[in-house]
Amino acid sequence: MDPFTHAVLGAAGGYALFGKKLGRMAATLGALAALAPDADTLVRSSVDPLAYVQYHRHFTHSFAFAPIGALFVAGLGRLVSGKGFPFCLAWCCAVWGWLSHELLDAATSYGTHLLWPFSSERTGWDVIAIVDPFFTVSLLIGLLLALWCQKQKWAFVALGLGVLCLSAGVWQHDRILKAQQQLASERGHTVVRGRALPTIGNNVVWRSVYEHAGRIYCDRLRVGWGGEISAKEGTSLERVSLSDLSQMESAAETRLPAFERFAHFSDGWIARSPLDDSLLGDVRYSLSTEAFDPIWAIRYIGADHQPPFEWVNRAKERRLNLRKLWEEWMGRGPGYRPLN
Repeated sequence: MDPFTHAVLGAAGGYALFGKKLGRMAATLGALAALAPDADTLVRSSVDPLAYVQYHRHFTHSFAFAPIGALFVAGLGRLVSGKGFPFCLAWCCAVWGWLSHELLDAATSYGTHLLWPFSSERTGWDVIAIVDPFFTVSLLIGLLLALWCQKQKWAFVALGLGVLCLSAGVWQHDRILKAQQQLASERGHTVVRGRALPTIGNNVVWRSVYEHAGRIYCDRLRVGWGGEISAKEGTSLERVSLSDLSQMESAAETRLPAFERFAHFSDGWIARSPLDDSLLGDVRYSLSTEAFDPIWAIRYIGADHQPPFEWVNRAKERRLNLRKLWEEWMGRGPGYRPLN
């Protein structure tokens, strides 16, 4: 989730739970603790392009690390405030903020190491987009009212609205997965595994990906709040595994393994870009809604290079057509057909 939303959620929860004893300091501590887990973005390496990818949302985003990370936040509060600072209570507030970050990230599709070091599984519940203005604004209004009026009830209202948004996402996600099964059935496909990813700013239009017979099928599905279900059929791509690498790519892989780490990051949803077959991309995310144009990918350069591959991040190339998105949300997007 975006940093601003993390801070707002941490502050709202901190004030709701600890505002009576800590006052507005509770909101500050909650916000700081909710921002702190993303310190793992500082992990970089000039010789390993995947270091950042491997360790973002890793140990700092685990349940086990939350009490430890909260100590640093509470310690910072003690350093600034001096004697008389309620360290134990501040630590509890910071634990809340840290956990709120982890759980909110897990609610997205990116994947979060909640159970590290006991499990390396990446948890992603796919119930809210990385950016959801309604979720953020609802929290923000409640938080501002709580701080202005100095009444915790408004912070609880903010949290309640947040839970309502996430619950709506869970409900829509279940409906989308059923629509995905229906679309696959119409094609005579058996879904080996599938994901439904909310698109930016809403929980009505989703990106559907599922695997059948070694191919990944990508579509747009819309499930309106009125119950209507429609699909915009997309494309299919051959799923790429380690054994499918070219001779040059395999040679580079022996120098510095990349594929399995990228597969762990992308949950195995890997295919070659139709626009550039040197790009092995994460099919879950695409710059284009019409065809697969990967946002994140790896490209092997050759065994003689150091490093022998590069990390391709094209997130800055993403351009949002708000008018087009609005038409999709309203059910007027071209190319959609009703699902029976």
